[in-house]
Amino acid sequence: MCRHLAFVGEPESLGALLVSPPHSLFRQSWAPRRQRYGTVNADGFGVGWYADGDPVPARYRRAGPIWADQSFADLARVVRSAAVLAAVRDATEAGADGEAAAAPFGSGPWLFSHNGAVSGWPGTLARVATALPPADLLSLEARCDSALVWALVLERLRRGDAMAQALADVTVEVAGAAPGSRLNLLLTDGETIAATAWGDTLWYRADPGRSTVVASEPCDEDPRWREVPDRTLLAAGRTDILLTPLKEPTA
Repeated sequence: MCRHLAFVGEPESLGALLVSPPHSLFRQSWAPRRQRYGTVNADGFGVGWYADGDPVPARYRRAGPIWADQSFADLARVVRSAAVLAAVRDATEAGADGEAAAAPFGSGPWLFSHNGAVSGWPGTLARVATALPPADLLSLEARCDSALVWALVLERLRRGDAMAQALADVTVEVAGAAPGSRLNLLLTDGETIAATAWGDTLWYRADPGRSTVVASEPCDEDPRWREVPDRTLLAAGRTDILLTPLKEPTA
């Protein structure tokens, strides 16, 4: 239902990360190789990146396909960053909220993306949503499943949970409320990356001490790419990768 990618490491241009590789995220918008659900990711895209000395990332999001945006092509050529999160979107419900529904979602230092879909949306998450403060529900960026999942993650981050723990808890909670959901979540604070593999593909490529890329699928033929097993939590920085099995939700 989407493809996404996060990077932390030595500064790279957006073009080198997202456009130039032979199977780049740009190309995955119309020709993904490992996408299990949907075939074209043309319902919007977004890129978030961090500038030196500023903990709050910039975001560039659009409702249309990434290949049709000439402004992004120029932006990608010149913008460099040591941390990036980007996504191309295949909407669960066509036309839902346009640009506002395109990842990455953001707040403070965090950027977030959801690759997948919540089964039975929105009814299956009605009970789960009641745990959020009313102000959070009223200020959702979009009326889509990904925006609510982000709100659930953000509420945990704000109360002090670590990124990986917040993703793990939300994944298991949503999967329990909406069985059959696909919940590949991706989160960064500009220094580290947390992600879940739950129902769709997830890969990572590590160059220890220099960079880590986590993505829905490999963007090139580099032999260092490794697939993350399904039902797994990933926590990564520039120097190490930690994979932890996720428990199935209890009945």
